[in-house]
Amino acid sequence: MAGNRAVAYVGPGKVEVRTIDFPELVLKDGPGVNPLNVGRKCDHGVILKIVSTNICGSDQHMVRGRTTAPSGLILGHEITGEVIEVGRDVEFIKKGDLVSVPFNIACGRCRNCKEQNTHVCDNVNPDRPGSAYGYVDMGGWVGGQAEYVMVPYADFQLLKFPDKDQAMEKIRDLTMLSDIFPTGYHGALSAGVKTGSTVYIAGAGPVGLAAAHSAQLLGAAVVIVGDLNEERLAQARTFGCETIDVSKHDDIGEQIEQILGVPEVDCAVDCVGFEAHGHGPNHTEAPATVLNSIMQITRAAGRLGIPGLYVTGDPGAVNEDAKVGTLKIRFGLGWAKAHTFVTGQTPVMKYHRDLMMSILSGRAQIAKAVNATVITLDQAPAAYQDFDKGASKKFVIDPHGMIK
Repeated sequence: MAGNRAVAYVGPGKVEVRTIDFPELVLKDGPGVNPLNVGRKCDHGVILKIVSTNICGSDQHMVRGRTTAPSGLILGHEITGEVIEVGRDVEFIKKGDLVSVPFNIACGRCRNCKEQNTHVCDNVNPDRPGSAYGYVDMGGWVGGQAEYVMVPYADFQLLKFPDKDQAMEKIRDLTMLSDIFPTGYHGALSAGVKTGSTVYIAGAGPVGLAAAHSAQLLGAAVVIVGDLNEERLAQARTFGCETIDVSKHDDIGEQIEQILGVPEVDCAVDCVGFEAHGHGPNHTEAPATVLNSIMQITRAAGRLGIPGLYVTGDPGAVNEDAKVGTLKIRFGLGWAKAHTFVTGQTPVMKYHRDLMMSILSGRAQIAKAVNATVITLDQAPAAYQDFDKGASKKFVIDPHGMIK
């Protein structure tokens, strides 16, 4: 079989397109592969020809050198593809199916999977519960920013699109089902967004924009998005969000009061994570800023959805505590206000079918909300640079030129 071109992390600030082995239904040794996973047979898996695969902000953390990712790691956990090979033990997924791949890798057999907590599967990562493709400390499953990829546990995990022609017409939207649309939706739902809610979304990157659109789908009365980047805030305004430029304002509550008449919201969503900056014109990195600010501006008994990524190992952190994920959080404030916190990876399978139906029916316009921008595989290194500079785009890699 022919080779397989893929996007590899080289070192801080650099990725490149390399030719790697064509995938097989076995997990082989390689950069980032847990030794206990080497040789793992995946007769329950499939080989996909990638139709679309997206660049994620979580990938950007690795590329900036803010994790312990090894050089040579193949990136990419947002995968949509066509099945070209089926393992011996696969019963229901067929060759030729067009499918969305949840970024969580889940066996379907452990207690957590059976309870729909597929984001913390016990059987796919020897280090700890939970796994993902092409991500540091997640077991070493090869990433999908490539031409081809192997996906295990196919019958359990894969979401098959009912009509391939219809799916290709809406592929810019459907490609978001592997991660950011369910992640944004999970953030909004975890925060308790419902009809009439007032919501603050911290961060106007792709996940923040997805959370804002999700809040609208859930019936929010007002969605306010805060960010340091005016280009991204302008994108949020294109679909009806109010915005706050936190680089110009230290006091978010004061800005919220100008919009709502009161300095608080019903619920808030952190779509920034551990590389957060402080607020105001002289802002510097301060990783607990968003967590503390959303506690401040969320009403008593409100809920906080936290899909923003926080890590246990950050070699580029601002202090020794933050290097191991220990942050200066005003937990007493959250306790006093009886806040509910929901954290962790998103269990994609809990939401992706319903969100697929919202896309196919025309109800959800997620590609428009996040400014989906299709690129070739060879354009990926430049796209990573643009994304790092704050481009208000969700880059969708089309490795085979299949997207119209």
